[in-house]
Amino acid sequence: MNALRIDVDDIHSIRWQALAWAVDQPKNSVGFVAYLTNNDIVYPNDPFPNRLFIGAERVISFANPDAFQTLADAHSRQPSFLVGYWGYDLKNQLEALKSRNPDRLGFPEVYFVEPSWIIDFETSAEGANYVLIRGNGDAQALWEQIVAVQPPADHEPPLAASPAVRCRVSYEEYLANVERIQRHILAGDVYELNYCIEFFAEAIDLDPLAIYRALNQRSPMPFSNFLKLGDRYVMGASPERFLKKEGQKILSQPIKGTIRRGKTPDEDNTLRTELLQSEKERAENLMIVDLVRNDLARSAQTGSVHVDELFGIYGFQHVYQMISTVSATLRDDVSWAKAIRQAFPMGSMTGAPKIRAMELIDELEVSRRGVYSGAIGFVTPEGDFDFSVVIRTLLYNAQNRYASFSVGSAITYDADPVQEWEECLLKARAIREVIERFATV
Repeated sequence: MNALRIDVDDIHSIRWQALAWAVDQPKNSVGFVAYLTNNDIVYPNDPFPNRLFIGAERVISFANPDAFQTLADAHSRQPSFLVGYWGYDLKNQLEALKSRNPDRLGFPEVYFVEPSWIIDFETSAEGANYVLIRGNGDAQALWEQIVAVQPPADHEPPLAASPAVRCRVSYEEYLANVERIQRHILAGDVYELNYCIEFFAEAIDLDPLAIYRALNQRSPMPFSNFLKLGDRYVMGASPERFLKKEGQKILSQPIKGTIRRGKTPDEDNTLRTELLQSEKERAENLMIVDLVRNDLARSAQTGSVHVDELFGIYGFQHVYQMISTVSATLRDDVSWAKAIRQAFPMGSMTGAPKIRAMELIDELEVSRRGVYSGAIGFVTPEGDFDFSVVIRTLLYNAQNRYASFSVGSAITYDADPVQEWEECLLKARAIREVIERFATV
């Protein structure tokens, strides 16, 4: 693999310029693009790199019913970077589960490629900005094409006819379903369940890159991502890590607990303290930490599972989140793919016990989750990996002009249904705003 390093002045602008070049290429030359960025946010155990994957040397075929082993076999045959996503409905390969709701978006259940090009946007310890291009072709020619592209405009379009963004569940239906979940909790079926609702817009046209840029400005996150699969797009602003592996160490960082940011420094500090001291939020977080500990223990050396941080409070642009970190050391007989398989899907997106929670999710929700609640990320040639949870993410099928995003919250016995609804609206606000501002009918 050839490598080319170029020193640059404005690392932020060149990232957008490179992404714009990749997205604008004809489908027959660049049908796949994946962009990961941390938005220069400090995050425990390091967030995503600022990295762009372009094109596909290999598109992995998932004809085998075990997607995780299939990817492991492809990696074993030819160790390389592999980038893509695991969809939530792979749960049906792992347990005796099903997905009854219609697939309105038409995304593949799982999708990974070996990219043609990998571009890293870095800042050295001395403060120098540089771009590192790796690939099997002419890296200098690729760079010249990128810098010849006009950088994307950084402005909002004039107001036009805004599409109607609708929720597939009414307020009354939502309250009734939360109460139904609480009856299941009282009956001992589950003790926490992550209930999600879909917002959608039909027959709309949007510029995925402009939408993603606007979303990234409104809601910058440490696991931000943009994927292009032909006519299908993923525009993500995720704050949550699913699973990371470095050497024999794996770690997961479940999020449970959300509160809005304050309008003044005093109110902001008060709200942060309120989240930290909330017995309800701490109980929700602890339940998922226990579930994640159990998931990691299936792959870990005996006695190696540790809670590195419990109830950490981290501030983002619109919200504070309660984040915990769980780590473990992999057993020698557990492959990287098996470690993912045994922890998937993320416990914060299911509830506990996990299998019964997923059964109830399929009964109660009216939309197939698909890519949402799955995991996006990459595997290195050495078999390390990093995957985020697919939340705060807009999915768009340009063929049928359908856009969708889902939000949810953890329902416990003492949850207030009205407050849970308001939390969902808070989580949905940034994506809803960019659709209504940037998309047209």
